[in-house]
Amino acid sequence: MSDANQLHEKLRRRMQTGDYVVGNVGRAGLPNAAAIGIFRAQCMSRHLDRIARNLQKSGKSFYTIGSSGHENMAAVAEALRDNDMAFLHYRDAAFQLRRAMRVPGSTPLRDMLLSFTCSSEDPLSGGRHKVLGSRLLAIPPQTSTIASHLPKAVGAAYSIGMPRGVNRGPHPLRRDGIVACTFGDASVNHSTAQGALNTAAWMSYRGLQLPILFVCEDNGIGISVPTPKGWIASSFQHRPGLRYFYADGLNAYDSYAVAREAVEHVREQRQPAFLHLSMVRLLGHAGSDPEISYRSSEDIASDEQHDPILHTARLIADRGILDGSALLAIYDQVGAQCEAIAAQAAVRPHLANATDVMRSIVPPRRAVAPASIVTPDERRKAFGREWNNIQKPQPMAKLLNWGLLDLLLEHPEIFLVGQDIGKKGGVYGVTQRLQQRFRAGRVMDSLLDEQSILGLAIGAAHNGFLPIPEIQFLAYIHNAEDQLRGEAATLSFFSNGQFTNPMVVRVAGLAYQRGFGGHFHNDNSLGVLRDIPGLIVACPSSGRDAVAMLRESVRLAREEQRIVVFIEPIALYNIRDLYEEGDNAWSTTYPEATYTAPFGEVAQRGNGPLAIVSYGNGYYLANQASRTLELEYGIDTCLIDLRWLAPLPVDSLIKAIGSSDHVLVVDECRRSGNVSEAIMAHLHEAGLQRIARLTAEDSFIPTGPAYAATLPSCAAIVETSLALLGIES
Repeated sequence: MSDANQLHEKLRRRMQTGDYVVGNVGRAGLPNAAAIGIFRAQCMSRHLDRIARNLQKSGKSFYTIGSSGHENMAAVAEALRDNDMAFLHYRDAAFQLRRAMRVPGSTPLRDMLLSFTCSSEDPLSGGRHKVLGSRLLAIPPQTSTIASHLPKAVGAAYSIGMPRGVNRGPHPLRRDGIVACTFGDASVNHSTAQGALNTAAWMSYRGLQLPILFVCEDNGIGISVPTPKGWIASSFQHRPGLRYFYADGLNAYDSYAVAREAVEHVREQRQPAFLHLSMVRLLGHAGSDPEISYRSSEDIASDEQHDPILHTARLIADRGILDGSALLAIYDQVGAQCEAIAAQAAVRPHLANATDVMRSIVPPRRAVAPASIVTPDERRKAFGREWNNIQKPQPMAKLLNWGLLDLLLEHPEIFLVGQDIGKKGGVYGVTQRLQQRFRAGRVMDSLLDEQSILGLAIGAAHNGFLPIPEIQFLAYIHNAEDQLRGEAATLSFFSNGQFTNPMVVRVAGLAYQRGFGGHFHNDNSLGVLRDIPGLIVACPSSGRDAVAMLRESVRLAREEQRIVVFIEPIALYNIRDLYEEGDNAWSTTYPEATYTAPFGEVAQRGNGPLAIVSYGNGYYLANQASRTLELEYGIDTCLIDLRWLAPLPVDSLIKAIGSSDHVLVVDECRRSGNVSEAIMAHLHEAGLQRIARLTAEDSFIPTGPAYAATLPSCAAIVETSLALLGIES
């Protein structure tokens, strides 16, 4: 007999004989009807764990992390409002079940069993994963096992009381609502969780509103590694900016009473709280986890003696609400109901092919309000003294600054967040004076933590805002890449398009900086971004295109709910000249509203027999090389700026190459794992034969005179072009 079935039989025998767990009477305050509802949700959760493991043995269920021992999360659900957004730990089936029981129209058992069996009729993920969540219940789906959902929970909470200046519009979270976020004791040790908890405390310490309830479900073990006794309490009891509450998580009455106190504190004070619940973990970490291989039989039996369902049964019986036979009848009735629904769910259809699986990677389009009408006088006032320069050619950094200014004027739901972007105006001045014009509520200086910057943006996007977070340097995104890969980009996929978090992430990056080197500031690798399904990566080369592409990126986020990473080449920020000093040939005027850079379309100049395909700094160098090839060798070129690096604009690229019979790909990123590898494959598949590539070396970037030694140069582009054409240099 399986461990789950043995636990079921033991529980049932003890309920039948009234052999309940000895414990305290619990605090008052839980209504009788609510106590029965909590007990029923606990029974549902326990039966679902057992049935999931039985279904797995018969090959009809595939992922069986359960909630046994954590059933008093139903009491936490009871303490919250049903429209308080909840980001749930994977052991919180009882929470979702109890909330669903209170929301008309919910069918929680059917929904969860369809998820267990990966049926395409699963109303949340459409058969893509066994995951908790529900649009109706305000529970976004979480797949996190390392508490990586905490940063976005902080962001969602912050967005509820967004400061003045940001238009709220039709947002799903009420102004008096709070956010709940649950996680295990082992996950607290992960850097992502620590960063989010620190951010919350930091915001609270600064006096900002942050109505979030952190709930730590402390069962004393992380898979097989014990959590030191007292570790959670000692870590959080006296943390500045974070109010600590503790409850016996085995006692439904105590759990409810303390959870309610914590919820009231968060709701009334608009400040974060940390609710610490001591629990047990019954059964192994997952269905495939033989607990006896790392825990003694005595420890396992001891935890089973503290089964929270037996505690709840005792508390209800001792209060004379229901007797033992009535409680057992509920347990058995719920079990029969679960078995019947499971039998139906096990034969429902599944996803059939790749098209079905991938259908929700790209979110659905949505209707949005038109941009705000900004009068010429309002715009002139916002630009201030710079209005007199708007018709003059400018470098990229200045044009991006103006582009952000116009976007903030036109779309009140946009806000900017990042380290040093406010008073300082960014490391390179791209956000200069924007905070003075739009207040700190819309141009926010963050703390130094990329995970928290992205998390704040993701969470606010859950609540209808359009964030434009900034990561100071491309290399810093590696500290937080999972916020894009594991949280932001997966949300539409795992919710079948029901939940989205659109945003535009600005990142200063790439190489060729003369005075700045090292792997922290000169990073020329995009591989970590290009392999994330659904993510759009944009990279302009000129100031004019930068503004047009930024506008298009905002359109993609607003209308198509996409996540765009906007790479801004640092070395081109302030470049004015192209061929020689003072020619001002790389400066451009601020583009009119009609100038566009549509997603998926390359830019092309010329139609010579040699096509040079590049982006960013490479396209700048290709323009220099093109003049040399023309003046010194009489070679006409077709210069192609990719602009969109993920997904690659293959059709537009092949069309732009046209009749060019030689193609050189210039990739300023490293030879391995970057753009050129994919382009070469696509060119080969398109039947092009005379192709070559010039890339950066697989190296980090040094500081000092050798800053460009490993990178493509104008001279190297000329030399490689001649070799491709069979011409001696």
